[in-house]
Amino acid sequence: MVDFTNPKLLAENIDFFYGKKQALFDINMAIPDKQVTALIGPSGCGKSTFLRMFNRMNDIIVGTNHTGKLLLDGTEIYGPETNVVQLRRDIGMVFQKSNPFPKSVYDNITYGPTIHGQKDKEVLNSIVEESLKGAALWHEVKDRLHDNAMGLSGGQQQRLCIARALAVQPKVLLMDEPASALDPKSTAHIEELIGELRKDYTIVIVTHNMQQASRVSDYTAFFYEGVLIEFGETTQIFTNPEQKRTEDYITGRFG
Repeated sequence: MVDFTNPKLLAENIDFFYGKKQALFDINMAIPDKQVTALIGPSGCGKSTFLRMFNRMNDIIVGTNHTGKLLLDGTEIYGPETNVVQLRRDIGMVFQKSNPFPKSVYDNITYGPTIHGQKDKEVLNSIVEESLKGAALWHEVKDRLHDNAMGLSGGQQQRLCIARALAVQPKVLLMDEPASALDPKSTAHIEELIGELRKDYTIVIVTHNMQQASRVSDYTAFFYEGVLIEFGETTQIFTNPEQKRTEDYITGRFG
């Protein structure tokens, strides 16, 4: 059993607003360490908004505000002492659409470590190799490190973005529909990669794909109209949900 008494991420009574429009209502959730937690629900239900709260990506949207507490390892993410740059190092993000920099593969990986002060060439070389291995991409690009990353396939670009996030040694990896724009083979690569990364990272993934959620996650949270309807072990959520709305969504009656 997973110990929920010391969760990696904790949401307490979270309400979130875009201006006067409320998008999240009293969200309470404990996300365990080194597990994969999937956020599911129909479009516009608040799952991506909730995901982006953890590394304060919503801060860049004018007029947003929230109440409640959000904690990483027991420390308030929105506290006055929080260094947002450090927070985004600790909580990496992979977006729906791959967004490599128009630079070489090597420069994409070393960008973060360099920004954080790493200048040693040997260390950077090691970071590049380890990050690309961590993203299951090293053998495909080791002879193309100085080629423009925009020349990689879509699936390779997405794995490069994962490697770029890993390069700064995050504690948590957020993934917002990371495979939705990919072909089935590339999607399978990403899902296999998530299975490997869970050994070392806490992963929170937003997905519309029910089969994907059931395959890759240990825990699943179902959101509907800004409310957390149900949260539990993925096997239980998909085989014996407690709430009828959860069952209706998973079985395709709406969504």
